[in-house]
Amino acid sequence: MTIKTIKKVLYAEKISMDGQLLDQPLPAADVDYIDPFLLIHHWRQVAPSGLRPQEVGVPPHAHRGFSPVTFIYKGDVQHRDSLGHNQIVGPGGTQWMHAGKGITHSERPSKQFAAEGGESEFIQFWVNSPAQHKMEVPYYLPLSKEETPTLQQEGAEIAVVAGHFEGVQGPARTYSPQTLLRIEVQSDHTLTLPIPATYNTLVYLLDGGLEINGQRVWTKELVWFNNDGAAVTLKALHDTRFILLAGEPLNEPVTKYGPFVMNTQTEIMQALRDAQIGKMGILIEEFE
Repeated sequence: MTIKTIKKVLYAEKISMDGQLLDQPLPAADVDYIDPFLLIHHWRQVAPSGLRPQEVGVPPHAHRGFSPVTFIYKGDVQHRDSLGHNQIVGPGGTQWMHAGKGITHSERPSKQFAAEGGESEFIQFWVNSPAQHKMEVPYYLPLSKEETPTLQQEGAEIAVVAGHFEGVQGPARTYSPQTLLRIEVQSDHTLTLPIPATYNTLVYLLDGGLEINGQRVWTKELVWFNNDGAAVTLKALHDTRFILLAGEPLNEPVTKYGPFVMNTQTEIMQALRDAQIGKMGILIEEFE
């Protein structure tokens, strides 16, 4: 089996989102996106106790044209949206939302977590939708750790969120071929992960270190592979948590503006107008 070689290693930069610092490996200074993946954010901080959920998190905002996906590692995320969903996703879980033609949602800690405080960590990444699916009806899928099919290998745990991997089908519905994995591997163990040669493939390290094709990569680095093989081989230098995002490139024009991702500037202008007049739904949050 031919092994994919490394094309580039990107380093996460600190950015401010509404005054909160987080790590952003994508976009990077010289890489706007890696088709179909548009953005990766890594949030990790210790939240103080004694807060109310309406005081923290991300208030209602609209999206169109892509899927924002959140892997929760520590703490929790409470999702509310204009379709009526109200769901708390905890450690090991995934919040999957296909924005489609438009949805308004908020992302906040639960009442209990806001009151008690503690360590919060999650990864959010954006997956572009093909043009033919950008204006479909949105959907929301909360996945708990228990609902996520997981493969146990010697020295490793591989959670399959989306796509077909080693005989396991991930539960998230995608609109283009993808393999999305959450992986924990113990020190000194080697993994060989079969991935179609045509997929753009990314590995991001939450912590630890890996040796890939003789090159060592570390915490908060993003590895972008060439499409020259049908597998990725990695050796853990320490106990390591990482994600693998792989997908068939859409090869379509991308036009982005804030929370909207379309194919043309005209479609972006229409998205702005639709959001302003409420066509992407209205969310009035209710707190106990």
